[in-house]
Amino acid sequence: MLPTTFIIFGITGDLAGKKVLPAILNLYVNKQLPSKFAIVGFSRRHFDREEFRELIRDHMEIKMGQYREEDVKHFIDHIYYEQGFFDKPESYKNLALRLKKIDDGFNSCSNKLFHLSIPPTLNEGILENLSVSGLTIPCGGNGGWTRVLIEKPFGYDIETAKKLDKKLGQLFNESQIFRIDHYLAKEALQNILAFRFSNSLFEPLWNRNHIEKVHIKLFEKNGVDNRGSTYDHIGALRDVGQNHLLQMLSLVTMERPKNFNSNSLRKERARVFQVLKLNNKKTVMNNVVRAQYEGYKNEFGVRQHTHTETYFRLQTYIDNLRWKNVPFYLESGKALAESKTEIDIYFKNINKDNEENGQNVLTFRIQPDEGIKIRFLVKSPGFGMNVEPKNLKFKYADSKSFLVIPDAYERVLHDAIIGDQTLFASTDEVIYSWKYITSIISNWSSVPLGIYKRGSVDVI
Repeated sequence: MLPTTFIIFGITGDLAGKKVLPAILNLYVNKQLPSKFAIVGFSRRHFDREEFRELIRDHMEIKMGQYREEDVKHFIDHIYYEQGFFDKPESYKNLALRLKKIDDGFNSCSNKLFHLSIPPTLNEGILENLSVSGLTIPCGGNGGWTRVLIEKPFGYDIETAKKLDKKLGQLFNESQIFRIDHYLAKEALQNILAFRFSNSLFEPLWNRNHIEKVHIKLFEKNGVDNRGSTYDHIGALRDVGQNHLLQMLSLVTMERPKNFNSNSLRKERARVFQVLKLNNKKTVMNNVVRAQYEGYKNEFGVRQHTHTETYFRLQTYIDNLRWKNVPFYLESGKALAESKTEIDIYFKNINKDNEENGQNVLTFRIQPDEGIKIRFLVKSPGFGMNVEPKNLKFKYADSKSFLVIPDAYERVLHDAIIGDQTLFASTDEVIYSWKYITSIISNWSSVPLGIYKRGSVDVI
């Protein structure tokens, strides 16, 4: 395998420090990286070599005993820093010289993986400068590659998403573009497809004749923390609704692909978004709730008169034969009572004598405590024929075959290195999902903004 160089734009930010760099470190420790690799951080702040090394170590928040000290030291030895400005062409020339020097040290051209760990408003300018500078042209001809990793959200609405996608199409081949929705890389989420299509017990029941409703939840206990200035221009629906929740919806509802390669899976996910029922003012008023937690306006970077939502709940429908008239509830919020992500599948109640607990419910727990739970009805002990609910559970942590579950960012980076786009959003997925979300956003003003207390269990 050719040497590989990771170029991280915004390496001093939280995403790089808490997610990207720890993921690369784990890949390194588990011998999942090429034997020759380098990491180049690109940001505007000035550091000398030692200052930067100390920053990286502190940034990753490595715990005592988490890794062997020699592994951490050797890993940090692979990290370099290039100070520059995202909007200055001269900075990209300096970056090119740095990459050339690293390749000379390898005595070989290296593959280049550019990761845009920056606010989405900076994407377009960086992509343009990367292309104009020639940095995206493989230095080894047919022997190497360059790829770009882009974080969500991909745009702000349908029009900006189309504009960004058009720009990407002008600058890069589709095979070079890796649009990250790290939720797709979560092991428990991938297991939904295996569970559905490998168990004949469930797939025949996976339709409107047997399923009453589906509830998808992504709850966070924390507030916006230090993301206030960025989050306030995005809001909960754009931040996690357009990507994480809709991707979970697609895995629950998609048709069986012809095979499980990248093209087939991404086409089936996109088909779900394509047939989501679009909204108008009336449906948004009836089916959407939005709210903001108390104290949000006092968070650092948040505008004083903001109407940005930190919570939403919406009801939607999929307009195809399998799911016609089945309601899907998507719900997410910050500063709630607990952090959890799960999907509840409610099967129709055939036990009319037990309306309250008479349903079979299948729950996919995505995080924390990844696993699957099924609520069955069994006979209560005694002389009668009363039934009561009991749960059957599977937890990844209890299985010897799942001693180590790869972090989502480990899987994202690993698959980007090997060129597998299965767990990355396609152009069609981005455009169709934004088309649906924009039909809500364009009618936001018809929905009053509620207020809820931090740590709430039930918002509204």
